[in-house]
Amino acid sequence: MPTAAEFRAAAGQFATGVAVVTTRIDGNDHAMTANSFTSVSLDPMLVLVCVDKGTRFHEAILGAGTWVVSVLPAEAREAAVWFATKGRPLVGQLDQVDHHHRSGDGVAVLDRALAVLECTTWATYDGGDHTIVVGEVLALSLPNPEAPALGYFRGGYATLGEPTRVGTARITESKPAL
Repeated sequence: MPTAAEFRAAAGQFATGVAVVTTRIDGNDHAMTANSFTSVSLDPMLVLVCVDKGTRFHEAILGAGTWVVSVLPAEAREAAVWFATKGRPLVGQLDQVDHHHRSGDGVAVLDRALAVLECTTWATYDGGDHTIVVGEVLALSLPNPEAPALGYFRGGYATLGEPTRVGTARITESKPAL
């Protein structure tokens, strides 16, 4: 049986994008950095995010039922690190990031995101120490689609540049400065 460290090293070989998932409940903004985000279906339009059961975000996303995925550009590396920091204050956690609150439920949307997907929870599944939250995409936008993307690879953040040909991209590896 592999160790947790071996599993993490193997999974880290798969480069992913990075997003911030936000929700709002009881008048409080909640946010988390996610690289465990993916599209699931075109009909209906579904995405998923995996949420650690031991975080306050877990209860917030399950309780709120609506949430937003802001796909991060490379320039948002500091935001990714911030929203991945355990124990950060709940109140004012979005003050360092340009954002607005959408009408209706008031969920925060990051202004410089490459893409924004507005979701309602469609289903949840047990995933060990995480819950797999599947959301139906109700609306989307592309506020900053030409910027380089922020990626995560081998335990560090990476800039995903312009595609060199269909289906491939340049990856520049870097470790987070913590």
